[in-house]
Amino acid sequence: MHRLLARSAPALLLACTALTAAAQDAPPYERMTAAQLAAAFEDRTMTAEDAARSALGLIEARDGQLQAVLAVSPDALANARALDAEEARRGPLHGVPILIKDNIETEDMPTTAGSYALLDNDTGRDAPAVAKLRDAGAVILGKANLSEWANFRSTDSISGWSGIGGQTRNPHSLNRTPCGSSSGSGAAVAAGYVPAALGSETNGSVICPSAANGIVGFKPTVGMISRTHVVPISHTQDTIGPMTRSVADAALLLSVMAGSDEADPATAEADGHLPSATLEEDALEGLRVGVMRFAEGDDTRVSERFEAALETLKEQGAELIEIEEWDAPDTLWADEFLVLQAEFKAGLNAYLADAAPQVEVRSLEELIAFNAQEAEEELPLFGQDILEDSQATGGLSDEEYKKALPRMLTAVRDNGIESLLAENEVDILVAPTSGPAFLIDPVSGDHYEGGIGAGWMAAMAGTPHLTVPMGMVQGLPVGLSFFGAAWDDERVLAAGADYEAASRKLTTPTFRADAFAAEETKDALARDRSPFEGAR
Repeated sequence: MHRLLARSAPALLLACTALTAAAQDAPPYERMTAAQLAAAFEDRTMTAEDAARSALGLIEARDGQLQAVLAVSPDALANARALDAEEARRGPLHGVPILIKDNIETEDMPTTAGSYALLDNDTGRDAPAVAKLRDAGAVILGKANLSEWANFRSTDSISGWSGIGGQTRNPHSLNRTPCGSSSGSGAAVAAGYVPAALGSETNGSVICPSAANGIVGFKPTVGMISRTHVVPISHTQDTIGPMTRSVADAALLLSVMAGSDEADPATAEADGHLPSATLEEDALEGLRVGVMRFAEGDDTRVSERFEAALETLKEQGAELIEIEEWDAPDTLWADEFLVLQAEFKAGLNAYLADAAPQVEVRSLEELIAFNAQEAEEELPLFGQDILEDSQATGGLSDEEYKKALPRMLTAVRDNGIESLLAENEVDILVAPTSGPAFLIDPVSGDHYEGGIGAGWMAAMAGTPHLTVPMGMVQGLPVGLSFFGAAWDDERVLAAGADYEAASRKLTTPTFRADAFAAEETKDALARDRSPFEGAR
């Protein structure tokens, strides 16, 4: 049992008790959405305590192999019981259990970013986004594992691995990546622990694990949700995002968390763009949709699912406009990496300076030294070259950084997302999200298939991006991406909800050991002895 999880073992033992008779008559907990749970609580076919116990029981039963959860809140059951005792509902999430990625602070658990350097980072405070969830009645169940330091430690990293949490696995095939860095959040929702979890994204960290695990993930406009008390990478690109079983739930969580925060200047405009939890019906009818052919990639299996998804969009009334080409400037990737490194150095130094009093590491430089000293725990599989290269930058005063930032934003925002929307006179853009999950490789690290998806454009531009399941490739989920202009989050979500309702591609994981056990492949991979027997 992980060191943090062990602190909450009594809560897990309580989770083994049976559900109430009323809850047993409800639909299976592990496939219910947040909205369905809220309805069950309201008509008293289930209680918040029932749901919390179901969640804890699933974690106890499954997480030994999945390793998606770092810690369970010691207050989870007590908070659920307290909500059941209240006469009035606090809000739309009253009693709904939610997991929080462990780079987002919660008042009742340490926030570690998966690193032993922050093992004692018990700040006793909620990030504003978490506080808003609590105010809406959510039960904060625990903290989800993640790629350590949100996958900004090494170019040879393994998505879903942290020193504290070990390797999170994909519940559709346990030897496949859950993707990162919100790995535990994605795997936990897919596995049925909770109907919703919070992730965070700098470039792909909400979207990739959502697609890889077969759930809905939404990266909002940067500045829609406060990043205060979140372990940072980049103030230009960082955002919290909901990871859920339905688009409606993603919209619900977004509506609860959105809003301006004086402590986060990026959110200054948020109060003027607050999204509704109630999405427009038939949102695809008459919508002009740009098809990003340049982001389709060359995996014919993914392309087949994409073509089927496009047919569904047309059936729902969308007008499809083909967009064949878009070329990234030669300097784009180097510019973005420098932006991330410089902003990470400044942001992490500021965060560590304000960490819990018992935390000894107070700067990026000290973190690098700590990892070297604790190499057995922190560096057994890959190094920390990104940390070292970030330390070598001049931070926000670096002259090259000051040139790279506007170049990047011009390329992906002005000449990218916004230009593609305007020049093609389309309302939203679509593309496949990514390929099927690759094998976890502790020797060589991650190996993403290139050419599929355009999530990096929305990540760098700070614009909204939604992924919705669009089918399976040999037993592994793949997603359909919806993109929009800055602050057009509600329209993107509504389009995705319309597609989701028509396509019905949500999947249930099988927890098989590997892809050899998938129904789509096992017969073909088994040895057929019959030809030899017939030849005798």
